[in-house]
Amino acid sequence: MLKRPVGGQRLEILEWLQDPVAHFPRQRHGDPVEDGVTAAAVAAKLGVRRSVAHTHLGLLAGIGMVRTKRIRWRTFYRPDEVRIAEVARMFEKGW
Repeated sequence: MLKRPVGGQRLEILEWLQDPVAHFPRQRHGDPVEDGVTAAAVAAKLGVRRSVAHTHLGLLAGIGMVRTKRIRWRTFYRPDEVRIAEVARMFEKGW
């Protein structure tokens, strides 16, 4: 599972993070567009444990596809649009 940087569930997560207002419920802390969403919100949407969502998000953050932001004791995740566009261009060029 971890050997593939972007699998089916990770692609879904990236798509959801592109439009967090449409895909995630309202959050108590942080703005979903500016700050991102928590691993708990992603886990609830995927129907998996928070640790599984945290692993997916950590891998995406590690390769630069999402950015993290700490607010209080939670980590929020949002897509890095610039990095996603870079990777898309690399694959379009036949990398």
